[in-house]
Amino acid sequence: MKTREYIMDFIQKQKVAFIASVDEDCFPNMKAMFVPRKIEGNCFYFSTNTSSMRAQQFLKNPKASIYFYNKGRFRYEGLMLTGTVEVLQDAKIKQEIWHTGDIMYYKKGVTDPDYCVLKFTAIKGRHYCDLKTESFEVEDLR
Repeated sequence: MKTREYIMDFIQKQKVAFIASVDEDCFPNMKAMFVPRKIEGNCFYFSTNTSSMRAQQFLKNPKASIYFYNKGRFRYEGLMLTGTVEVLQDAKIKQEIWHTGDIMYYKKGVTDPDYCVLKFTAIKGRHYCDLKTESFEVEDLR
């Protein structure tokens, strides 16, 4: 089994994360996002618009997954984590993950009501590399 350090190092090297929500008809919806702004334990923090379809779906159904991958010339590696998402409006976490360039997305700055944080909490995962797939529980990562 891969170690927690290996998995976190892999995630932090990626430039894009895919996040999936569930719509009102119970179909998965996926989109590419910037990588998490903060990782703390098994929690991953993303910034997004409060008015976005994704945030609204998470408010109705918190089930989610995130996916990271690296496609090399001869090697493909992917990591999926499944868990739940909370839509946060807490000023402290919004300030903590705010980047200066975010002003172009949120015109009113860090206090913009259309700026929120998605807190993804991983429960389990699946890792693929070198034609091998391995499932794991997040608390089992050593």
